[in-house]
Order: sequence, then structure tokens, then C-alpha cells
Amino acid sequence: MRYEPVIGMEVHVELSTHSKCFCGCSIEFGAEPNTQTCPICLGMPGVLPVLNETALEYTLRTAIALNCRVNRSSQFERKNYYYPDLPKNYQISQLRKNLGDDGWLDIPVNNSTLRIGIDNVHLEEDAGKLVHPEFSGADYSLVDLNRAGTPLIEIVSKPDMHSDDEALAYMETLKNLLQYLEISDCNMHEGRLRFEANISVRPEGSDELRTKVEIKNLNSMRTVLRCIEHEVKRQSLAYDRGETIAQETRLWDEAAGVTRTMRSKERANDYRYFPEPDLPLFEISEQRIEEVRRHLPELREAKMARFIGEYGLPEYDAALITNSKPLSDYYEQAVQAHRNPKSISNWIMTELLRRLKETENEITDVPMKPQHLASLVKLVDDNTLSLPMAKKIFPEMFETGKAPEAIVEERGLKQVSDTSQIETFVDQAIAANAKAVDDYRKGNPKALGALVGFVMKASRGQANPAVVNELLEKKLKQS
Repeated sequence: MRYEPVIGMEVHVELSTHSKCFCGCSIEFGAEPNTQTCPICLGMPGVLPVLNETALEYTLRTAIALNCRVNRSSQFERKNYYYPDLPKNYQISQLRKNLGDDGWLDIPVNNSTLRIGIDNVHLEEDAGKLVHPEFSGADYSLVDLNRAGTPLIEIVSKPDMHSDDEALAYMETLKNLLQYLEISDCNMHEGRLRFEANISVRPEGSDELRTKVEIKNLNSMRTVLRCIEHEVKRQSLAYDRGETIAQETRLWDEAAGVTRTMRSKERANDYRYFPEPDLPLFEISEQRIEEVRRHLPELREAKMARFIGEYGLPEYDAALITNSKPLSDYYEQAVQAHRNPKSISNWIMTELLRRLKETENEITDVPMKPQHLASLVKLVDDNTLSLPMAKKIFPEMFETGKAPEAIVEERGLKQVSDTSQIETFVDQAIAANAKAVDDYRKGNPKALGALVGFVMKASRGQANPAVVNELLEKKLKQS
């Protein structure tokens, strides 16, 4: 029997606030363990949480941008469970009165648009982090509670995805939207964007929803896709053998490339949700909702239209560059440093994106500043550097973050435009390439290319090609 996957996503987004969700502790990444804590996020008896207003606004932004119904009356609840990095033994979250419900996100798939339903958007606090020793045989783990209490948005989709392509498009589109909303940098290496995939399979053509499994703590899109591939095979084979699928939570074993059972899947009543007694029911006015809506940051569609109108970019260029918020910011900073929008776009779409793909880096990981890319384009525009030479020094700029002027100076790569210097190379080319000279004079214009190539090689690529062509044509006509 042929099966198709049924996929839903739970996406956790750590917000870029300055402090935690219910206290004033910093959420700066990389601090010494357990130095960013206080009695509130440590769950000491008698403490009272106070809601971070910026976290509330960021959640409202997200719910509005995902076309959700924003609930005028919302409430926090206690989600009770024990885990070593959860000091209170409960998490302040939402269940019955979320900030946003019943939304949708349109994603591009195979030259068409697919609408994915959003079940809910809610705000909660993050747990801490277990640090496991890297040597084998260790029988302990360390607990770092710096992250405990960090404001976290959970976005729960409906099970509307049925292929790897759709799952990938959903993750990429959602990540891009969150970055445009300026609520998180979505840095997956630092855990600020994490995925949980709910996966089941059903006979092709069926509309039933069979038992699902949840794969937790996935910190890369590539891993999510591998999980989907593995689970589809595992569950399909199980059904073909007449077996049943247990509703459970599973973990991804990277080394083995398989999912493994973690625990049976809890249901809502297992967590004994009840209203958080220290945070009363709160009302969100229609005026507040409209104020947040009016002040949404510039989203992708608006930025794409502006790039076309303001910078004269073709639609293809604008679409590609704005497909990533950090990349669009990088582009705009480069254009502000040197006003040649199309040339900078060309460099980004060819050299920069190719290098990012090869190194599997994000633009935010690259040491090359946008101002340095602008300087490189300016050096070419000013005829200080030839285009081939510019392409040769680009890899060093990308890898080291050095300014192009510094590399040009170190290597002595400035383009030579002095006719007296170039004339020497031109004379050598004519003397050493009699056949090419004869062919050109007999009416074969392609023969000039061999002579230009000789000059460029002799000058180590530094001769100005325009001056080389001009001098060659002049001397060949004179002889």
C-alpha cells in the first residue's frame, strides 16, 4: 500500500527581549552558568511573576501576522511536570485562552501557494538547560538555569503538510516572517528557533488522521526532514506488517539516523493545567490590537516592492534578496555605502549566495561586512580593480572579513590604466602573436581576444581591459 505523510509543526521561538518573561533577569547568550537567575526564575516560594510587556507585544505581532484571531481575554496557566532543568516543577504557559487562535500562513510550493492552518500562538517561559559531560562513562549532568524563564512563543500548526517540500517551505517561510517581525534573530545554532514535528502516515487518497508521534528538540531544518523521511518509512512498514503505531514522544539519534522512543505521549490532562493564580486574566483592547497592527515592521512583500521601486531592481532580484530578512538588511547596508544597487545585487546573487551555500552558513555568520562588499563594487566601478581580480579576492574577503582595499594593497593588485605601461605589454603581444595579428587584419575580430589575453597574462591581470582593447586596435590599424 502507498502512504502519504501527515505533518504538523510546533515551533518554539525565543524572543529578543532584554529580560525574561516574568522577571528582570538578562537573557544574554553565553553568560557563565547560573549567573542570570533570581528567586522568581528559580521558583523560590512566595515570589510573584510580572509579565514582560515587550514579550506580550511580540506575541501579538506574531498572532496578527499569522492571521490569527486575537483573543481579547487571555490567561496564563500552570503546566505541571518534573524535569531537572525546570526548578518550579511547572511551566507558566497557555492552553485554553491563548493570545491567538485559528490563523494561517501561505507558503510557496512548486510554483504555487499552499495555505497552512495555524492552530494557536501562545506565550510561555522556557526551561533551563542540561549540560552533559562530553567524555564517555559520565554518570551525571549539570544544570544551567540561565535560560529558565526566557520568553518563548510557541506556534502550533494544523496537520496540513504532506511532503518534505511542504515542511521545508513552511519552516523557511515562518522563520523569514519571524525575522521580519523583528521579534527574534531565529539563530538555530544558539537554540532560539526549535522545531517539534508531529508525524503520521495514512493511505494515499485518505483523509483520516491516524496515530501520530512527536519528535522533540530538533534544532535544524535538515534534521526535521531526516526525521520525516525516517518516520514515514518506519510507520509505513509497521502498517504493512499489521502493527499499530504507539502515540509517543521520540528523539532523533543523529549518529544512527533513526528516531528512538523517549516516553509515551502526554495529553493535556497529564500536565494538570490550571489557571496561574499569580497572573490574573488580562484583557487586550481592540485599540491595543490595532496599535500593534499599525506598527508592524516592514514585511517581505512591502520590502520587495520598495526594492523594485527605490533601487530599480528586477522582480527576480528583489524576490531572491528579500527571501531572507538578514540578507535584505545586508543588501540595503551595502547600497547605502555605495549607490550601485544592481551591481551589488549581482554580487550577492552570484558570489555571496554561492559561498553561503558551499559553507552552509547564514549571512549573519559571515565576517565580511556589507560596507566591504560595497567597497569592492566601487573599486571595480572606479577602474581601480578589474572584475576578474575582484572575483579572485572575494573569497578572502568572505573568509577573513578583510577590507578589499587592504587585500589589494597587500597583493599589489591595483588595475593599471596608465597607457605608457600598458603599451609595453601591447607591443609584446603584437610581436609574439604574428598569426593572431594577421588574422585580425584579414577581418577576423575574434583574433583580438588572443592578443588581449596575452596582455592580461603579461600584466598579471592588472591591465585595464578597456585601455588594452583601445591600444591594440589603434596599433593594429596603424601598422
